[in-house]
Amino acid sequence: VAGLGNYMLRGTRHSVGMAVLDRLARQLAVAEGWRVDRQCCADVAVAAARGLELVLLKPRRFMNLNGLSVASAAKIYNLRPGDIYLVHDDLDKALGKVTIKLGGSARGHNGVRSCISALYSNEMTRLRVGIGRP
Repeated sequence: VAGLGNYMLRGTRHSVGMAVLDRLARQLAVAEGWRVDRQCCADVAVAAARGLELVLLKPRRFMNLNGLSVASAAKIYNLRPGDIYLVHDDLDKALGKVTIKLGGSARGHNGVRSCISALYSNEMTRLRVGIGRP
């Protein structure tokens, strides 16, 4: 599960993917388990949920380079694009509205575009979190 955003602009609507991962880590009782993984240039926490091992990832790169971190983590943890969930902001959705999208285009989102490019696939599931238009 990758929370897309601009690492240096945490706390902004554009980096809501990282905020969702922080919340998920608290829910899964691994909030204290974040560590910097230099191989994939990201903060990583590992959690168990319903018999599955989850890798939580917050890239430490600009949004348009998040895919490099996601692809590196996929290689390290032996994940296929279909195993990956991207959590990201969506300007076209009302603030707080959440939808799930299976595959498809980036729809103009630079972080998703970066992931599609780095993974050579658009098969990732996306959790789109509405941030509305400013």
